[in-house]
Amino acid sequence: LNLADEVARGHADNGFALVRPPGHHAEHNAALGFCLFNNIAIAARYLQNQHDLEKILIVDWDVHHGNGTQHLFEEDPSVFYVSTHQYPHYPGTGSYSETGSGAGKGATLNCPMKAGANNETYTEVFTKKILPAVELFKPDIILISAGFDAHQADPLGGINLTTEYYSWMTQRLMECADRHCSGRILSILEGGYDLDALALSVASHIKTLKHCNDVA
Repeated sequence: LNLADEVARGHADNGFALVRPPGHHAEHNAALGFCLFNNIAIAARYLQNQHDLEKILIVDWDVHHGNGTQHLFEEDPSVFYVSTHQYPHYPGTGSYSETGSGAGKGATLNCPMKAGANNETYTEVFTKKILPAVELFKPDIILISAGFDAHQADPLGGINLTTEYYSWMTQRLMECADRHCSGRILSILEGGYDLDALALSVASHIKTLKHCNDVA
């Protein structure tokens, strides 16, 4: 939450929270999938309640769908949840048809990927679906559920992203942040289970974030 304060107050353009355990599987009443507390959801509500940032975008590129995050915000139109993930795969949620409910209908965008998807597959989805949706939403801040287990070397997934591709996704979101929310991005570590691939991918992500004036 201290990092959220720094970014929200403009003391840093963006920041990366190097935390464990991950959080996006945690539900409001249950720990799940290595996750005890839903870190990204806590940060989103904190930013709304303490910093009056109304429209929160969460982009989750972990190889697993963030069931907990989706369920926590699926009726809330002020939080737009976007997920790219292997499907079918654990935890079994995240189909195209899951778009939110009630007042939050349309504020969930799931982009399920078949095993074997690669940089080109993701680029098409980002270009044709995710980035246009972000432009329409116009967030006040962008949060990233930054899982790195869609890397081609990760033992728990079947997606084939390269280390450098995490820089590409980061850059695209930074461009959106520059247009809509004064560059504000808060990234929080999720999964990643090949330690070498995780270290290199995190470094690629942080290096790209540091192209801003400051990184917390």
